[in-house]
Amino acid sequence: MRIIAALAVCGIVLAGCGDDTGVPSAAESTSPASGGTRSPPQPQTHTPSATSTAATPGKRTGTVIKSANSQFGKMLFDGTGQAIYIFDKERTTKPECYGACAEAWPPVLTEGTPIAADGTRASLLGTAMRTDGTIQVTYGDHPLYFYAHEAKNEVKCHNIRGFGGLWLVVTPRGRAAAP
Repeated sequence: MRIIAALAVCGIVLAGCGDDTGVPSAAESTSPASGGTRSPPQPQTHTPSATSTAATPGKRTGTVIKSANSQFGKMLFDGTGQAIYIFDKERTTKPECYGACAEAWPPVLTEGTPIAADGTRASLLGTAMRTDGTIQVTYGDHPLYFYAHEAKNEVKCHNIRGFGGLWLVVTPRGRAAAP
């Protein structure tokens, strides 16, 4: 019964971020580099393991956090172009998104000190320990997340309510973009 409830909640969140096919509408499908409309991408699931740069034995490198243009102005992306969000329910650096929430909104993880690039501030970057021992990137004292069903360079879930809070893109100043 608990699994059915979790799947129902995920379905509500997923439906809010795209149509029932999982492909965003033309208004939702824009490139952060150009800010323009592009062809709808193939549905894609983002996995947390792709968030960190590859670590070689004995050397751990941090996740790159950069800013780029989007339909919501300048916002944060990881080094591969995956859009980054904050969860307004979280008022501290302590992550509160676990289970079904973290499946829909995977945390931005790192294996080393996060790296500020392209318009982000190193002074706003930080980390928080998750209950499973992984390290989540924070920015402006907010834990950072991806949306699991977005392609690279796609922003379709800003100002979306789910899991008891609002999901918002984050600006290079460390604040939520205007809804």
